[in-house]
Amino acid sequence: MELNTDFSQRVLVHTDELDWQASPSAGVERRMLDRIGGEVARATSIVRFAPGHSFSAHTHGGGEEFLVLEGVFQDEHGDYPAGSYVRNPPTTRHTPGSDGGCTIFVKLWQFEPDDRNQFSKAVTDGLGPDAQGVERAELHRDARETVSYFEIAPEAELSHDAPGGIELLVLAGSLSEGEDVLREGSWLRLPEGIALEARAGAEGAKLWMKTGHLRFVAAPDV
Repeated sequence: MELNTDFSQRVLVHTDELDWQASPSAGVERRMLDRIGGEVARATSIVRFAPGHSFSAHTHGGGEEFLVLEGVFQDEHGDYPAGSYVRNPPTTRHTPGSDGGCTIFVKLWQFEPDDRNQFSKAVTDGLGPDAQGVERAELHRDARETVSYFEIAPEAELSHDAPGGIELLVLAGSLSEGEDVLREGSWLRLPEGIALEARAGAEGAKLWMKTGHLRFVAAPDV
């Protein structure tokens, strides 16, 4: 399967307009944002677990990172409430699920193959001033990418220009970018060479952002 695989193009998806699609595990549904491959895929998705449901135990051949959007995600390693950012690098294994139901934003097969840094943290850990009206917390950084969480004051501007492209998900509030208004759940991917120039709406905005990674796009090595 190929979905939004031209990484030289700008892509904007309002995820609340997508239908939920069944996964191979009952009670687990997804909204696909980009994908290269079948059930083993380089993929970016919104995944929803119904209460009491889980996904079968699996090993992350290419790594997995996710952000809990709603509810509490659970596995053998702990409980992760909304606002948790988790990185499970290649070779890690777990059985994901949720007693009460949850929704996560997840990226698969997008790790450096030798990365073994497994961790979780609240996105607000280390949040501090970054620019006028903008606060930022760095969630992860390596030679390939930087992952951040932003809180932007009402009407404040956010400018960002990073080699290797930009990807973001609006978590709350709204953001104007070009002629588009991004709202909660909007996902934007900008290719290398295109800077982000945006302004928060009257209620401000909160967002997750990754930069640098689009230089390393590849299909799963299986």
